[in-house]
Amino acid sequence: MRKIIKLNSDQEAIMLYGNLDERLRFAESEYHVRISARNYQLTIEGDKRNVSKAFQFFKEALSQIRSGKTDEQTAKVAAEPKSDTHGSLQFFHKGKLIKPKSKNQETFLKVIHRSDVVIAIGPAGTGKTYLAMAAAIDALKHRQVSRIVLTRPAVEAGESLGFLPGDLAAKINPYLRPLYDALYDMMEFEEVARHIQRGVIEVAPLAYMRGRTLHDAFVILDEAQNCTYEQLKMFLTRLGVSSKMIVNGDITQIDLPSGKRSGLLDSRKILKSVEGIQFVHFDETDVVRHRLVQDIIKAYEAHEKST
Repeated sequence: MRKIIKLNSDQEAIMLYGNLDERLRFAESEYHVRISARNYQLTIEGDKRNVSKAFQFFKEALSQIRSGKTDEQTAKVAAEPKSDTHGSLQFFHKGKLIKPKSKNQETFLKVIHRSDVVIAIGPAGTGKTYLAMAAAIDALKHRQVSRIVLTRPAVEAGESLGFLPGDLAAKINPYLRPLYDALYDMMEFEEVARHIQRGVIEVAPLAYMRGRTLHDAFVILDEAQNCTYEQLKMFLTRLGVSSKMIVNGDITQIDLPSGKRSGLLDSRKILKSVEGIQFVHFDETDVVRHRLVQDIIKAYEAHEKST
């Protein structure tokens, strides 16, 4: 299917296409269509449904331009995450659509969109890290932030790994592997490497956050159940101007040494009344891994309640 939008002037084209044709690239990625722009004419080609969505997107932006709104205002149309027919947020990364698969996941993305600090608590496999990563990459693509900072405490999962060979980067890399896995699932390897080299994406252990202020950044703390009270307090107070923080953790899988209490447990009581901080709770119904994971979680919960 093909649809055409006719423009009246160079000025309209410049404002509609965006800086360096950013809005055209965004629409091609978001709606999976082909777009060409020539002689005051925008041509959209592809699947009928996708073309209709992209056509409506440009018509709305053009309507705002012609009504006298600024380019900054119309840019917000492209910057905001899109909604499907059911009103849930979704993203298009690395050629695939990423969207919530449960009510709690949908709530999580909506809360991320409107809050500066979000604390997500729930069992493994509920999409906490994956969806937070999708939101972070989307924010970076649309220049809502200038960098992504990914971190987690370097705590061994109930076992002692002993001495690890190599330099500091090699020693901490195994702890940060899950964050890299999520990154590579949504961005090409070369793009990730380039962003890391330039400091646009930073993956580091929690200890590296001390003494810093993170401005204009999308910051994700994973495995927060393994943060002590002092560590989580330190991390949350790194929040800078124009930044977002997402804290993810599973309070049923705390690997801290005996006698150390999880800061994530305390945060529910300490921060529940702080305006601007939102909590989202997941349960086994949100698990998107193998179907047996839900049953495993239920079985362990039943056992722990009976002991």
